[in-house]
Amino acid sequence: MRKVPGLLTIVLSVIASLDGKSFSESGLPSRYHVSGVIQLPYAEISEPFESWIDVTLGFSRIDYYGGAAKTLQRKGKSDQDFGANYKIVPISTEEVLNQLTCFQSNGSAEGSVDVQHTVPDINSFEDLGPSEWRGIKCQMYQSIDQVGDKRSTYTYYINAETKHPVHYEMFGYDTLIGSHFDKYTIDYYNYDEEPIDESLFHFTDELKCIPFPDSDNEHTSPRVLFNPMSEYINRHGEDELESSFEQFKRKHSYRYNDEHEHRHRLKVFRHNNRYVNAKNRAGLSYKMKLNKFADRTDEELRVLRGRQHTKGYNGGLPFPVEELTSSNEALPESIDWRIMGAVTPVKDQGICGSCWTFGTTGVIEGAYFVKHGSSIRLSEQDLVDCSWGFGNNGCDGGEDFRAYQFIMKHGGIAYEDSYGPYLQEDSFCHHDIATKGAKILGYVNVTAESEEALKIAIAKKGPVSVAIDAAHKSFVFYASGVYYEPDCGSKLENLDHAVLAVGYGTLNGQDYWLVKNSWSTYWGNDGYVLMARKNNNCGVATAATYVIVA
Repeated sequence: MRKVPGLLTIVLSVIASLDGKSFSESGLPSRYHVSGVIQLPYAEISEPFESWIDVTLGFSRIDYYGGAAKTLQRKGKSDQDFGANYKIVPISTEEVLNQLTCFQSNGSAEGSVDVQHTVPDINSFEDLGPSEWRGIKCQMYQSIDQVGDKRSTYTYYINAETKHPVHYEMFGYDTLIGSHFDKYTIDYYNYDEEPIDESLFHFTDELKCIPFPDSDNEHTSPRVLFNPMSEYINRHGEDELESSFEQFKRKHSYRYNDEHEHRHRLKVFRHNNRYVNAKNRAGLSYKMKLNKFADRTDEELRVLRGRQHTKGYNGGLPFPVEELTSSNEALPESIDWRIMGAVTPVKDQGICGSCWTFGTTGVIEGAYFVKHGSSIRLSEQDLVDCSWGFGNNGCDGGEDFRAYQFIMKHGGIAYEDSYGPYLQEDSFCHHDIATKGAKILGYVNVTAESEEALKIAIAKKGPVSVAIDAAHKSFVFYASGVYYEPDCGSKLENLDHAVLAVGYGTLNGQDYWLVKNSWSTYWGNDGYVLMARKNNNCGVATAATYVIVA
């Protein structure tokens, strides 16, 4: 790393003192308040923050997303006091909604807690002279780290007139993989060095703080969870990232072909890790966590979403709403068909766009249970291999109604154990020699975009095959809570993933659909997601169907 010459440091210190600035020996202001926005373009994150730093008092406070998550760093006061990190966030569980909770992580002799700055230390940069940033006359500083094939360039812009921070950016380039492995920027505003009300640093005094639960964040170090700014300003997250990545690989038994692929996967893991951590600070109605997809690109994940869509009538029967509501009996406030035995265990479609087959088997298994009172397991592979003649394309996508039509013409769908194991790839069809587990007489289109109709269908008929817009990173890393994605589409053309609605209910005042996915029990909440039952978010009620079994 190139260092700014010592003489320049002295000159800068003199200039700062003449301007009335108070700098600590490190070259950083000893007291300041500043707001800003962290931009993570590869993770599609824009995260606002506000910070208060007072080196003399030994405190720093950084709030994210308008105070949805608050972090506090307290420097140790003696040889036996190594300081502490605090994080205050709203927590929602089965019992409480948005309960402010204080988590604490104490420092140690090996890792004491210090004040966390939100602007970089100018002493670690080389002065490159006058420049401009978006029309602002600035002084530009730069620092370059070269480690093997990786070159990290840090650039810092300071307002030439006010000496206030303007912009900070990092670009990391890996010559081995021939691309940027990292990029982030911070834009600053509202900087001042006025005295800070000391009470701002003592908002945890009246709170009972507890250790952070490790199980939900197995691939993120406690330091990053409690002090995310350190990853951007202090530049010491690489070793921890590598350690987390190795742990991730061991858990999922991932092995890569060579160093080139390893670095590519590490790059993807880094950005997904930051995305999940940043979103979890935003005070959403749900939480995310890294899962088996953490090293996968958006292009690779698109393979999992294999639902196609066809415009026009699909041959289904109209929804008999009058028949189903003629008794005037009130629908149950909540229902979970898993408890009653109508839902088979969560499966894993693997790297195959066969989600439509799992929605199909699930709705038939549920309807069979509702009519006959017994549980059966049906073959997705039967549909992958054999329903091409009805417009489905195996691992390259399909639709539930086309699978229904195949099953109706060919005498039913095979039992899973008779047809053979699911292969997560296209294979030879042997439907005719397999034992059939269920026959269907027809299928019904639930009234499009009607959440009330879907509620009736689930309550009266059992699990329902539904299609959703799952093309969002927030869905890929969903872990718990009620999932609501404002960017979700609900039109037929937006729906790219087939799943199974197996119930509905309300959690802490938030209505939800209970949805079974086909991405294994390592995804979501043991393979399930609670999807918001509001404004037809993500299109759950747009293209729902159920079957009539023989």
